[in-house]
Amino acid sequence: MARTPSLARALLTGVTLLGVLGSLAACDAQTSDSAGPGKRSKPRPITPVAGCAKGWTDPSDTSAARRPARCAPGAPAPKPLQKRTKVVVSASTLTAEYLAPLRIGVAKGEFSKEKLDVEVKLLPTPDALPLLAKGDIDVQYAAPEAAVLNGIRQGFDIRWVAGNFTPAPGSKSGFWARLRPGETAGGVSLKDRTVGTLIGKGSVITYPMEEVLSAHKADVDSVRFQQLGPAEVLASLKNGGVDAAWLLDPVWRQVDGDAGYAFLGGQPKGEPLGGLLFGPDLLTGDPDAGVAFLRAYIRTVNTYFAGDYKKDKAFLDDLGDVLKTEPDTLAAVPSLRMDWEIRAGTVDRLQKAYATAGVVEGDPLPEDRVVDRSFYAEAVGHKP
Repeated sequence: MARTPSLARALLTGVTLLGVLGSLAACDAQTSDSAGPGKRSKPRPITPVAGCAKGWTDPSDTSAARRPARCAPGAPAPKPLQKRTKVVVSASTLTAEYLAPLRIGVAKGEFSKEKLDVEVKLLPTPDALPLLAKGDIDVQYAAPEAAVLNGIRQGFDIRWVAGNFTPAPGSKSGFWARLRPGETAGGVSLKDRTVGTLIGKGSVITYPMEEVLSAHKADVDSVRFQQLGPAEVLASLKNGGVDAAWLLDPVWRQVDGDAGYAFLGGQPKGEPLGGLLFGPDLLTGDPDAGVAFLRAYIRTVNTYFAGDYKKDKAFLDDLGDVLKTEPDTLAAVPSLRMDWEIRAGTVDRLQKAYATAGVVEGDPLPEDRVVDRSFYAEAVGHKP
C-alpha cells in the first residue's frame, strides 16, 4: 500500500476500494450464488470433540481477567479431508507476532495433517479484500476494518470467522505520544496533533483510540491522521513527523522508559479485534476445508501457544525462524494471549466508532452479517 500523506488521500483509497468492490459485484459470476449475503446451507452437525471440553467460553465476557478457551495439546485431532486442498491466505505482514499460530502451524505440519496445502501471500489489506470477495484468495488474516464492512454491505459474502489475540497484562502495545516540554502522560492534549496509523480512520484501532483521545481532550475529528507503512511508524514518531502513533509488539519497547514518550492506552485486554476472514470459497464452496483450516489453526494454538510460550527457549528459536525476528527481540515483550473466539458486541462497538469517524455508509450491519462462529464451533465440538 502506498504511503498516503493526508486523510483526504486515505479516504480516497477507501472510496477507490469500494469502487473496485462495486465493479466486482456487477461483473463477477460468483455474486449470483456464493457471494450473496446470508446464503448458507443447512446447519452442519456438531459432535463433541475429544480434549475440547473447555474449547468455548461465554462470548459476552470481555473482562480483562477472562481466560481464553483452550483444548488439550494436540486437540482437536486432525480429520483429513478426502482430497488434498490448497488454501491461499493473505496477510499485510509476515513478521508480526500475532501471525505466529498461522506461520508455526504451516511450519509444524498442522495444516498438512488435514490435507491442506496452505500458501501465505503478503498483500496489503485493501488489495486483498476484493481478491477475497472474488475467490482469488480463500482467507484473509486481517480485521473487520471499515472497508470490510462496506464491502459486506455491498453484498460480498465475507465473514469474520476467528479471533487472533488479546494483549498480555504487561503489554504496552497501543497508543504512544511524544511529549512536549513540560508535558506529562496525564496532561497530554492530543487536540490538533498528528497521529500515525497503518490504515487511518477505517482501522479497528479507531475503537480503542476513541477512548484514549477522549481522555486527552480530543476526538477523531480534532486530530490529523497520517497513514504510514509498518516500517515508518516508529521513525516518524521519533523524528517528529507525527505526534502520536499506535505501536505494536515489540516496537513499543524502543520508546518504553524514555521520558520523552508516554503510553496512553491500548487494545481492550479481553477482546480480540482481528483474526481470520473467510471468503465464499470456504464459507459456501468448501466448508469442510474451512472447518479443517480452523481445526488446524486451533490445534496449533492449543499445542504451542496455550500459555506463556516464550518460556520455552527452543520454541522461541522456532518462532524467531518463522517470523524472521531475533528470539531476544521476541522475548523482550510478554507472550500474546492467542484467542480464536470472537466476542459478542465487538462488531457493534466497531461500527459505532466507524460511524463517528465517518468511514462507513448506511445502517449498522447485524452481527450475523459480519461474524460466523459456526466454523470454530464445529472444530471444537460446541453447540452454541
